Amino acid sequence: MRNWYKIYKRNIYGVMGTLVFHILLFLAFLLADVDMKGNVKEEPIVIEFPDLIPEPELPEEENTEESQPEESVPVQPNTQSNMASNQRATENTTTSTDEFFDSEYMKELEAAKQLRSSVSNNLSKEVTDLKDIEMPVETTEGMDRDSIKNVIYAGESNIKYYLDNRYHVRLPIPVYLAQGGGTVIVDIEVDRSGRVVTAKARDNRSIRDKQIFLYAQEAASRTLFNSDSNAPALQQGTIHYTFVAQ
Repeated sequence: MRNWYKIYKRNIYGVMGTLVFHILLFLAFLLADVDMKGNVKEEPIVIEFPDLIPEPELPEEENTEESQPEESVPVQPNTQSNMASNQRATENTTTSTDEFFDSEYMKELEAAKQLRSSVSNNLSKEVTDLKDIEMPVETTEGMDRDSIKNVIYAGESNIKYYLDNRYHVRLPIPVYLAQGGGTVIVDIEVDRSGRVVTAKARDNRSIRDKQIFLYAQEAASRTLFNSDSNAPALQQGTIHYTFVAQ
């Protein structure tokens, strides 16, 4: 055991020196390898161009004088004629298209002018107010109550009203105003003083002249009946207007 210890002490420094040497040598190689890998030099790429670029060689033209007349003589007139014909076709198409749009535009413009004129004429016409229309009036002033009838004739037309225990004092007659014909029934409400408070014409589909309804309704609203303090506050009745077509 002592012999091994003596050998160890005798050679320990040599062994350590050898290990240190090999470690340093290994580090040196390692550093050299890293430096070689890290310092890679890039070589520039150089592109060289020649000083003079040779012009491409053109093939020699053979028999130029003989071939030129054959190609140029027939081609040139055909090109000009084609150009001329194409130009004429373009001009004809443009002209016909312009004429088409011009005529259509003029038609629409004329129609618009006529419509504007018609609207202007209609707007310029004065709208007649029904209150301004004068109507003949049937009155019972000075007449005996028993002689007053509820049916009034005006030519071939007639006016007839139904209102219990009341008679007319003033009864406008509108039957001559309209061109169309037919019978219009107007529902009325009359107060105790005899005034017509409300008047509404009933619909009659057989009458085409709608102005008749307005005339009948206006005439009914102008009608005046006798006063009656014993009558209902609003007494209901009807007035029938028969219009004869003119």
